[in-house]
Amino acid sequence: MFHAAMVPRVRKRSRPAEASVPRHDEVKFEDVRLYLVERKMGSSRRSFLTQLARSKGFIVDNVLSDMVTHVVSEDCQASSLWTWLKDCALKNLSNIQVLDISWFTESMREGRPVAVETRHLIQDTLPTEGPPPTPVAAVSQYACQRRTTIENNNKIFTDAFEVLAESYEFSELEGPCLAFRRAASVLKSLPMAVPCLAATQGLPCLGEHTKAVMEEILRYGRAFEVEKTLSDERYQTLKLFTSVFGVGPKTAEKWYRRGLRSFSDILAEPSIQLNQMQQSGFLHYEDISRAVSKAEARALGNIIDEAVHAITPDGILALTGGFRRGKEFGHDVDFIVTTPELGMETSLIPIIINRLTRQGILLYCDYQASTFDKSKLPCHRFEAMDHFAKCFLILRLEGSQVEGGLNSAEGDSRDWRAVRVDLVSPPMDRYAFALLGWTGSRQFERDLRRFARMERGMLLDNHALYDKTKKEFLAATTERDIFAHLGLEYIEPWQRNA
Repeated sequence: MFHAAMVPRVRKRSRPAEASVPRHDEVKFEDVRLYLVERKMGSSRRSFLTQLARSKGFIVDNVLSDMVTHVVSEDCQASSLWTWLKDCALKNLSNIQVLDISWFTESMREGRPVAVETRHLIQDTLPTEGPPPTPVAAVSQYACQRRTTIENNNKIFTDAFEVLAESYEFSELEGPCLAFRRAASVLKSLPMAVPCLAATQGLPCLGEHTKAVMEEILRYGRAFEVEKTLSDERYQTLKLFTSVFGVGPKTAEKWYRRGLRSFSDILAEPSIQLNQMQQSGFLHYEDISRAVSKAEARALGNIIDEAVHAITPDGILALTGGFRRGKEFGHDVDFIVTTPELGMETSLIPIIINRLTRQGILLYCDYQASTFDKSKLPCHRFEAMDHFAKCFLILRLEGSQVEGGLNSAEGDSRDWRAVRVDLVSPPMDRYAFALLGWTGSRQFERDLRRFARMERGMLLDNHALYDKTKKEFLAATTERDIFAHLGLEYIEPWQRNA
């Protein structure tokens, strides 16, 4: 609950006004009278800021009254702040500017009261008279119980959440990162745009922080925390560096701490030894940082399919990832390759790699042999990768192979481009689990595993489904079998864009 700071004791001969303001000859701005809200700010910081403002000629009152012209708060929770202000029963509340601390900071820097802009205002968000907004229908906290298509009606919120989640990820703060991604996932599933904060009543995964960001966006069309993050040098640099194939957050952070800020800085630093993946990432950066079209994914599918069926007529190829979920563009193209003959799948990828090499289209290859071991199943926590044989490739794709042509950069006259392709080869009896896991989305998979663990007492990963109560593995030949074991309605791939 907001409360005014207690009035300090004063000598009897002092008049009340003299306890609030500096001597008359020190006051520079007669028309501006400040009150600093103690909540969130704290008493010691409030005292320091009060003295700072008075030293620059501002009037700062210790008690909130109708004489105050500017209320300054570090707590941007507009609803609770305005509830308290209205409880103060001021006569002229409509004449008071209620401001974020940023206005105070800028004014101190300038040595004068700066002009109040919309971004400085903490505006009244309390409901006015009339019927309350209708809350959106209640949804499950688990993405695997929600249908989420590629049509996102709340992109203005989810884009902001993704920026903040990524920033927390760069700082290795998993809790708030996951909180923002879960909140974004809930909003993506809604069939309409959220019109006001009250309409989110009853929705899961929306905490105080996420709602504060939404409140700013609803009022101002933007979130100042997001803008601050986007303009932050560290965030900008780590986002740039991690956009390179083979560069993760830890490597990016290490380069940033060494004072490197651009690709040219990295490539000109003799002490940095790039591995082969990173070298290829820089070499083909312009191509593989550009989106891959669905037509290009189909063309690559034809190339891999020919390779698989040249090895075995019974070979199986499945396009996974975002393209299987109905997306028109992606960052790379993921395929599952396997064969009904158990054991033979381990030799598929090496033979495919040899064929691509002979065709002259293999620009980079990182092959990882299978480490799959049934005796070590199941995995007890979410892992980004599984233990099947896999490879990470960069392939040369010719424009003549793509229906409608390449998704080329403006001014690029080449008749080919480099594209990232991932292949994974599970045994046939693990195909359904691998297909489900590699289809995504990442948040859908996280929630599916969390649901299995928390609601069903089961462990699910890309390899198997284990019932801890019955102490047995549950077989599945299709994704529908897995959903049925979990007691879930089947969610189509194009409805898993959580």
